Amino acid sequence: MSQSFTPIASLGEFGLIDRMNERLADVPRSENLIEGIGDDAAVYRAGDGMLHVVTTDVLIEGVHFDRTFIPTSFLGWKAIAVNVSDVVAMNARPLYATVSAGLPRNFSIEMMDGLYDGMAEACKAYGLELVGGDTSTAHALYLSITVIGEVAEEDVVFRRGASVGDYLCMSGDVGGAFAGLKVLLDQREQLENMGESYEPDLDAFQYVIQRQLRPNARLDIINALRDAGVRPTSMIDISDGLASEVHHIGRRSDVGATVRIPAVPFDPETRAVADQFLDEIDAYALFGGEDYELLFTVREEDVPKIDETEGVSVIGTIEEAKKGVRAYSPETGLMPLHPAGYEHFGEAPQPGAHASQDGPGFDETDFSGDGA
Repeated sequence: MSQSFTPIASLGEFGLIDRMNERLADVPRSENLIEGIGDDAAVYRAGDGMLHVVTTDVLIEGVHFDRTFIPTSFLGWKAIAVNVSDVVAMNARPLYATVSAGLPRNFSIEMMDGLYDGMAEACKAYGLELVGGDTSTAHALYLSITVIGEVAEEDVVFRRGASVGDYLCMSGDVGGAFAGLKVLLDQREQLENMGESYEPDLDAFQYVIQRQLRPNARLDIINALRDAGVRPTSMIDISDGLASEVHHIGRRSDVGATVRIPAVPFDPETRAVADQFLDEIDAYALFGGEDYELLFTVREEDVPKIDETEGVSVIGTIEEAKKGVRAYSPETGLMPLHPAGYEHFGEAPQPGAHASQDGPGFDETDFSGDGA
């Protein structure tokens, strides 16, 4: 008798996380474990009032990146940075990293040098040590990175701490990484169509391309918040699109939220790309992903401090769970905001889709935290 086959995409991201928790429910849990599956990183007690946070991400050629338009040094940087971003989202600082690499036969020594040069540069920038890992042959290049960070127990921030009346904030700007991807895909298509006679012109898009190929983990922002005397009540990094991340905070904190679309910051270059492709720029931010900014909530009394902190914007409010997650703009008023975002096991929603499109997206999930 053949075994039944149910596509993973039919569960959706939240359904997959719930199912994982159900299957693992009988596994003994250490009294030192504070947070397992369900946040940006797992958290456990390390002694002397300190916690360790642990996160793992996989980058797979053909799924997460295309070697035809990312230098291996940039890929090495990005592999470290996206994991550091998960650690930072717990209000922690990174300490150690391990790297496991699957290398295809067409991967050269020179490419490997570039890959590890990029990793070394990122490790220096974020103050962590690369302490080990593994290598293997593979059909396509893949990288599995684990980062361990540290935070005082009173300073750790989870997704589950938001309360009604808190304000929703974010660092930097969003949509740039997807804009950069649009530009790169367009340039590749033109190169394929026109051949060697085509000369790419990327000067006008340096910022968004950098956002896609060499993102920054916002360790500087948690340091700035600490200096300002602000401890977020909840936090997550924006890896799969703003809409998805707001839902993560809402679900874990049992609250609703309203995102004020006019308050969401965009870089002018991102807007120029959206105009060029006749896309709605709001969709780049809500559903594009890979910005690796921080989305967090603060108490009302901390808003004046946020207003004085460079590189941080207030973009909405936390409300009762029964109100759900909504988006507000003067043109449309209040509308439901569904958690559509980057999909790994289904067909990804295209930027330009409406904020109230039916059905959630399905984004990447790992087993240290939920990988969002």
